[in-house]
Amino acid sequence: MYFFTATINSWQPLLLDDKLKVVILDAFNWFHTNNKSAINAFVIMPNHFHVIMSPLNNFLQADNETALLSFTGHAFKKYLKENNVQLLQNYKSTQADRSFHFWERRSHTIELMSRKIVEQKIDYIHDNPCQPKWNLASHPILYKYSSAKFYQTNVDDFGFLSSYTELS
Repeated sequence: MYFFTATINSWQPLLLDDKLKVVILDAFNWFHTNNKSAINAFVIMPNHFHVIMSPLNNFLQADNETALLSFTGHAFKKYLKENNVQLLQNYKSTQADRSFHFWERRSHTIELMSRKIVEQKIDYIHDNPCQPKWNLASHPILYKYSSAKFYQTNVDDFGFLSSYTELS
C-alpha cells in the first residue's frame, strides 16, 4: 500500500470546482475497473489530493501515479478549454515537453509498511477537510470528496473503494 499526495501547480485552488474533483474520482474508478490498483482511502482538497493505493496484478505504483496525473491533467485541460479558458492560462507551461502544467513536479509517495501506519494515514486523510485551515466540513463523514463515510458506515458511494483490511 502506498500513500500518495499530488498538489496542483503553485498550490492554486483548481479543485474548488467540483467537476474537476469528479475527474479525479473518475480516474480512481478507472484504476478499480481495470484492476490496476485498489483505492483504499482518499480525500480531494482545493489544491491537492491524498490517496492510499494498492497496486494490483503486478502493476507498479510509479506507473499508476504517472497514469493518474497524466489522465487528470488531460481531462483538466479539456474541461478548462470548454468552460474557463482564462483559468487555463494560469497553467500554461514554460517547458518544452508540455503545453500546460497542472501538477507540481514532485509528488509525494510513502510505502506503508504496517497496519498502524496505514491507520494513521487514513485518519490524517479523513481529518484533512476539518482542519481550521480548510474548514470544509465539521466532521469527516460530512465531506463528500473523501472515503471517510465508507470507513464509518461501510457504504461505498463511489463504487471503487476497498478497505485496507481486505488487503492486509
